[in-house]
Amino acid sequence: MSSRTYYDPLHQSITLNSSIPEEKMVMELIDSSPFQRLRRIKQLGPAYLTFHGAESSRFTHSLGVFHLARRAINHLLNVDSGLKEHKFIIYGAALLHDLGHGPLSHTSEEIFKIKHESWTAKLINSSKEITTILNKYGKGNAKAISDLIKSRKAEKKSIISLISSQLDCDRLDYLMRDSYTTGARYGQLDIDRIISAMTISPDGDLAIHPKGLMAVEHYLVIRNLMYRSVYNHRLNEVCNWLLEQIIKTARKIGPQNIWADKSMSEWLWNHEKMSLESFLSNDDTVTGYHIHRWQDCSSNNLSNLCKRFIHRNLLKALNISSFTLETRLESLAKARKLSEKYCLEPEISCGLREQVVKSYHPYKHGLRLWDGDKLQALERVSPLVDRLIQPNQASWLIYPKEIEIELKIEIEKLKMKHN
Repeated sequence: MSSRTYYDPLHQSITLNSSIPEEKMVMELIDSSPFQRLRRIKQLGPAYLTFHGAESSRFTHSLGVFHLARRAINHLLNVDSGLKEHKFIIYGAALLHDLGHGPLSHTSEEIFKIKHESWTAKLINSSKEITTILNKYGKGNAKAISDLIKSRKAEKKSIISLISSQLDCDRLDYLMRDSYTTGARYGQLDIDRIISAMTISPDGDLAIHPKGLMAVEHYLVIRNLMYRSVYNHRLNEVCNWLLEQIIKTARKIGPQNIWADKSMSEWLWNHEKMSLESFLSNDDTVTGYHIHRWQDCSSNNLSNLCKRFIHRNLLKALNISSFTLETRLESLAKARKLSEKYCLEPEISCGLREQVVKSYHPYKHGLRLWDGDKLQALERVSPLVDRLIQPNQASWLIYPKEIEIELKIEIEKLKMKHN
């Protein structure tokens, strides 16, 4: 028998025991090269340029999600002992749910136009190393886990909800972890109360006992605040937009006129037919190296964008969320016209970043309260949760510092014109 302990800043000791088959499987998965790659992918993408402590990796987060899933399932066994035979699926899905993330996590989905869930399922089904480990512990495990992650299919509804729902182990870990690493103080969840309140409803799905109502309300409020203060932070939006322009510009230049290694070439110009090898070869280190190299390329546009990102010479952003769509587009046009006046390329100097966030989706795997007698939708019991259904829209006008004074004058004119 052997054991292994990972010391985590949130969960303290995460110990695995090889005498327990499902935990031995987790140990083998952790040691696999596709999972070790997650050490080289930042959890919060370029947010480290805004929050200097945001250096945590997808590896660390994935271990945390597994830990919470293990805690949750061991608690739920008191309600449904039949869940025990699904531990391999739950542990595998919780650990591997982010296996298909590209460089800089969610940012790569925007800049490279990929879906991490699809790539996660593909890797689980097609990576010989991962598939061999999973199926060694149960025939068909790899397919069952990929189906769960990509299509939300499983034998028990509660398994799906633990991995993908409004209150899954993924969200619980990332809210706490992202709050911790960024220094935000919003993510102090009552995780013990939330897990102890988890139960199984009569239809077999995950539900919450009323004793956990306030802890869940608190969690949903925290999620709202984290999106507004961290994920959609003004400078984070600028960094993501800048990376998007870098990749878009590199693609336009084409493979004959810009240096890129074999894997990056596929990411840039053949991502729809990308091989597993090329996918796994790219991470934050590789993408970062290309951005460094492109600082010296012959294209002034690409070179200037890369220098801005590398040296954190970021563009400015103005919150124009209160404007109508027409006025927002008019603001962008004004910014681009001013950029031309300063001999700046308008397409890569000015842009709009728009985000719509709902803190709670009642019709997207919504939560329910179950007290053993009455099953109720969470938003019908909690006026607070009902208010969180309303979407928050954020709209940022991105522009270079050189035009700031003149642009703000033009924006004021637009305000007066439309009032």
